[in-house]
Amino acid sequence: MTNFIVPIDFSETSKNAARYAAHISTLVPDTHLILYNVFDSLEYGSDSSPLESTGEEDASRHTIMELALESVKTELSSITSVRISCVAEESHRFLDTFEKYVRANDIQLVIMGITGSTRLGQIFMGSNTLNIIKREIAPVIIVPPHAHSQSAKNVMLLTDFKDIENTIPIATVKTVLNLFNPRLHIVNVDHEHYVQVTEDYKTERSKLENLLKEYNPDFYFIRLFDFMEAINQFVVDNKIDLILTFPRKHSFLSNMFKTTNTTQLAYHSHVPIVAINA
Repeated sequence: MTNFIVPIDFSETSKNAARYAAHISTLVPDTHLILYNVFDSLEYGSDSSPLESTGEEDASRHTIMELALESVKTELSSITSVRISCVAEESHRFLDTFEKYVRANDIQLVIMGITGSTRLGQIFMGSNTLNIIKREIAPVIIVPPHAHSQSAKNVMLLTDFKDIENTIPIATVKTVLNLFNPRLHIVNVDHEHYVQVTEDYKTERSKLENLLKEYNPDFYFIRLFDFMEAINQFVVDNKIDLILTFPRKHSFLSNMFKTTNTTQLAYHSHVPIVAINA
């Protein structure tokens, strides 16, 4: 069985991610879709200190969250016939609780929404999604607010073609590709490409072509100065449904105000992104 999980906080962003998950779950045989919520049982006073609550109140909150998840499940049942489960857990530490659940339940994909076109919005509304990626618990599909893709026929893999054996987790990439069996487009965007690709790029391409030979990938070297312009145009021209990207530990999330390519994609792509840590 293939397990997909969608964290739900009942925002439109998370429900949009759940709808996307329902659509792509129909593409994968024997999929189990889990709608997951962590609720904080604590109430806080005017001084921000936690107030005591009774066991009855905690049980009531748990029931309310389960009913709310069931409502989302009912909506998704009109999209997919796959098995859908609802899980609500009580905790005031979302990331720790979520990570524990994912690791204990053999989750193949985490599917989450993201919002915030401004830097301030990115910090407050995108932090959970980005921090889950940083924790490396599973591949994470980031679903932009206005993404309407319902397929995975064409997948773009973005790479800088530098030390690909250590920067691209081939086994995990194959796991994701094997879910959807897409046409694979391997893309590099670099403003230093001139008349021809350098020997170093050719060497790295040969390595990657051999590692992913069973997918018969097509390779593209694009010379453009604007990274997002190049990617968005390629997405349109090649009807890309999904983008694979590999956040680097040394830069990703080190400072939200120093934009990396993965962070740019997370907030400005028009199609979902799969973030896979090396």
